[in-house]
Amino acid sequence: MMWEKTVKQIEPLSDEWLEKARQRLDNLTKPRGSLGRLEEMAARVVAIRQEERPVLEKKDVFVFVGDHEVVSEGVSAYPQEVTGLMVRNFLAGGAAINVLARCAGAGVSVVDMGMKEELEAAEGFLRKNVKRGAANIARGPAMTLREAEEAIGVGIEMAERARANGAVMVGTGEMGIGNTTPSSAIFSALLPARVAEVTGTGTGLDKQGLKGKIEVIEKALEVNSRDLNDPLSTLAALGGLEIAGICGLCLGGAARRMIVVVDGFISSAGALAAMRLNPLVKEYLIFSHCSFEKGHRTFFKKEGLRPIFDLNLRLGEGTGAALAMHVIEDSVKLYNEMATFEEVGIEPGA
Repeated sequence: MMWEKTVKQIEPLSDEWLEKARQRLDNLTKPRGSLGRLEEMAARVVAIRQEERPVLEKKDVFVFVGDHEVVSEGVSAYPQEVTGLMVRNFLAGGAAINVLARCAGAGVSVVDMGMKEELEAAEGFLRKNVKRGAANIARGPAMTLREAEEAIGVGIEMAERARANGAVMVGTGEMGIGNTTPSSAIFSALLPARVAEVTGTGTGLDKQGLKGKIEVIEKALEVNSRDLNDPLSTLAALGGLEIAGICGLCLGGAARRMIVVVDGFISSAGALAAMRLNPLVKEYLIFSHCSFEKGHRTFFKKEGLRPIFDLNLRLGEGTGAALAMHVIEDSVKLYNEMATFEEVGIEPGA
């Protein structure tokens, strides 16, 4: 299978390249370490790309889209039809991700992974529909193993597509009404964590709605308990097609030495599945922000990760990833363009 081959291609970051980057950073005209996490980001980019002066000009954001039958359980404040309406907005260029991607100089591709609605062809719209919506996880598995593998394969294909077009940095995005529910289920199973620790209000549930959502996720874990034995079967049982696509983009990006910028809560569920399939993936992922969703903090704490921003974002779409691309590119420009002490005739520490 494509995903198995891709998983085996992922290599750990080279200590030699990390050290080479740190040596240059320590010789730039500033106190050592004074640019903080910007220095950490620049060093990681150098090690990922294995280039002395990496360039990040070409960037792409992939918005994976899927519907979820679990919305019939009342877990979302919005009806399923909103998925298609929002995709039309993406394609018209009027959504938040379009604005922020333009600011970041990134392209946007909308990938139909599992929409219920079949939309007309449009520029930037990629038809990769594995099936018309993930099944209701409160009653059985969301996907078969084969469907999950196919969806992961689409994500890998998107990484290949971006690399062939000259991109070295990709961002994850998603759209799918109800998709915080399968994401919380995945976090609960793969971290692991109690359902209440990783479940929030999504697009605006009230207190009673949140209680019902927790009960639905607990039921999904119970109904699918026999299939929660490994990362792939867990993703198939509890996930969404768009979440599996994000998992594939993380795997494919890492295998091709690309910087993968992970968006919010749902994207992090796909990233977690990829990290469980191969822990080395984590070295290629930069997490853009901590979502307003309660479970995102649980994820970062348990995985020992620290995102770039904490802005109470909860929109998805890849908005946080697009914002983070600016900062990552800035860190690399500082690394590439700042003068060294030697170049300006200053003795370090003088």
